[in-house]
Amino acid sequence: MTNSPVARDIDTSRPHSARMYDYYLGGKDHFEVDKQAAESVASAYPGIFVCARENRAFMHRATRVLAREHGIRQWLDIGTGIPTEPNLHQVAQSVVPEARVVYADNDPLVLKYAERLMRSRAEGRTTYIEADVNDPQTLLDAPELAEILDLDRPVALSLNALMHFVTDAQDPYGIVGRLLDVLPSGSALALSHCTPDFDPGTWQKVTDIYNNAGTPVQFRSRADVARFFDGLELLDPGVSVGHRWRPDTEPTATDAEVSLWTGVGIKP
Repeated sequence: MTNSPVARDIDTSRPHSARMYDYYLGGKDHFEVDKQAAESVASAYPGIFVCARENRAFMHRATRVLAREHGIRQWLDIGTGIPTEPNLHQVAQSVVPEARVVYADNDPLVLKYAERLMRSRAEGRTTYIEADVNDPQTLLDAPELAEILDLDRPVALSLNALMHFVTDAQDPYGIVGRLLDVLPSGSALALSHCTPDFDPGTWQKVTDIYNNAGTPVQFRSRADVARFFDGLELLDPGVSVGHRWRPDTEPTATDAEVSLWTGVGIKP
């Protein structure tokens, strides 16, 4: 990948969280610097590969539940990451072909592969916006968003493994609140967030690796993750470890391996 022309305007001097996540999932869209940082994380926390897989699986299940049981037909997915099939729109459109999805991320490598995110079924629509969650108003004002989403109708805000990259100094709860404020009643928040709750010592090592690589992180407790859902009606089973949120099969991983709080809430 390092010698690919895709890399010409990509900063490969330091690891990037989206490319490290690609490595955890067994992808090929990362560089040596990302691999080295990801392997450092894996040496401290071998469960990172299980955590990444369970995060994807939660996204799939939450998307299907919102489409089938709650009438959601529109999604705003922020922190999309490097495309990994099935992508959110493929999951949603497998249930409701007319589903519309706006993806947003701020990694130039994701932009390079955005065409993968825009192969919509004919009945639906998708698009990709290069944007930063720390500037929610610019994202919401993007003309591409208005072309795809009708903000007078319910929208699912999908924030998977994103908000632990937004520290308290960046006002994470304010950011999520501003995004939800513009969405009408019946909209939803689907969120996953890594946690140190099951092994604080290991997660301090993971925190140090990311911070030293130039990517600030703040992994949060269950109580702090639950705050993102304030004012929403949580779907059963509430804020749960990723593999225990409405699993398709009996969970086999341990909570410590997954170390991921997940939940889905509906705006009343």
